[in-house]
Amino acid sequence: MLPNPILKVLSTLTTHQVRYLLMGGQACVLYGAAQFSRDTDLCISLMSADHERLAAALGELRAPSIAVPPFDWEYLKRGHALHFRCEHPEAIDQRIDVMAVMRGVAPFEELWSRRTTIEGADGLSIDALALPDLVLAKKTQRDKDWPMIRRLVESHYAGHRSKPTPEQVQFWLRECRTAELLLDIAKKHSMQIGVVLPSRPLLSLMSDDNLEPLIAALEAEEKRERDSDRAYWIPLKKELEQMRHRRNTE
Repeated sequence: MLPNPILKVLSTLTTHQVRYLLMGGQACVLYGAAQFSRDTDLCISLMSADHERLAAALGELRAPSIAVPPFDWEYLKRGHALHFRCEHPEAIDQRIDVMAVMRGVAPFEELWSRRTTIEGADGLSIDALALPDLVLAKKTQRDKDWPMIRRLVESHYAGHRSKPTPEQVQFWLRECRTAELLLDIAKKHSMQIGVVLPSRPLLSLMSDDNLEPLIAALEAEEKRERDSDRAYWIPLKKELEQMRHRRNTE
């Protein structure tokens, strides 16, 4: 379960009626694919009411902004992340990273409509990105995210393989990163391949005789996502560098 400082952050957001979706490492913990994560990563609505509620929650947590960009909703709209660190004694040094727009991920209202709600300690309800959305959010240029995607999918498969729904099977076929497991899933659920094939052509490469083409295609797929993420962040990083330069010269 989540450590107490993180629960303090989430309970404070709930008290202030902030609509948030837990993502990042803490969401992976809830889905059973990670054991520990220091930061609290949140996806937040861009509605002005949620902006005001978030500001009030951060005030209670004594969580000032710790990096560029400053706490301004316009930066969230452009895809930046905002960073805060708590000084409240019950959440001391807990870092909060907030985003509202992410590459390849649906808008907040759509994410909210299919969120996962988990009952936490003391009856606290924790809203998190649905697993398929969390996987999409993890498709970044960072090395650490790709093993996590693999664990998320494999953990979900292990927990639901006995009586899966068609939607769950399609999720595995879309997102599985391990050639051997993907081949096994395809054999057991061949009727679902045609549904996913148009969006994932590498499913046509599966063969018991030679997994090398499938392995190569999975590696190429990962590389395309990493490259797309790098390209997405180039203008955002340039803007951050400009902000840092202005701050250091003022």
